[in-house]
Amino acid sequence: MNLNFEDHLPADFAGTSRVWIYQSSRLFQLSEVFELEEMMNHFISSWNSHGDPVKGYANLFFGQFIVLMADETQTGLGGCSTDSSIRLIKDVEKKFGVELLNRQMLAFLIKDKVQLVPMAQLKYAMDNGFINEDTLYFDNSVLTKEAMLTRWITPAGKSWLAQRFSVK
Repeated sequence: MNLNFEDHLPADFAGTSRVWIYQSSRLFQLSEVFELEEMMNHFISSWNSHGDPVKGYANLFFGQFIVLMADETQTGLGGCSTDSSIRLIKDVEKKFGVELLNRQMLAFLIKDKVQLVPMAQLKYAMDNGFINEDTLYFDNSVLTKEAMLTRWITPAGKSWLAQRFSVK
């Protein structure tokens, strides 16, 4: 799997741009991707904060991760504009029958595929060698473009999961 996503991020957005990553409970089908792109493009073109347009970006990565980004160097985000992005995500969940807000599912790159592991089964996956310190982990908790570029896809042992490996 080609993990080079960096070229798909907008070069003209500041490193401090805010990022939200929503991991889908499954891959989107190709027919769904076209509809999803339309929904995201419509949202970005009408995303406003206190009446001012937000410099926004949305994309689907690896068929499973929706990334929203807002460059606040021109227009800061207010609560209502953030709420509108959550409405978009909930609309996507409803339309396609996926979960995007479940933070109890962790995504790893295993055998060249994105595999989801429930948090409750993490210890089992580690104890049985499915996941180790070198397994690539999608850390969806990154908050900025710069953090996404440097820490979104990282070895599990270099993420917040590192403490879990030392507990073994």
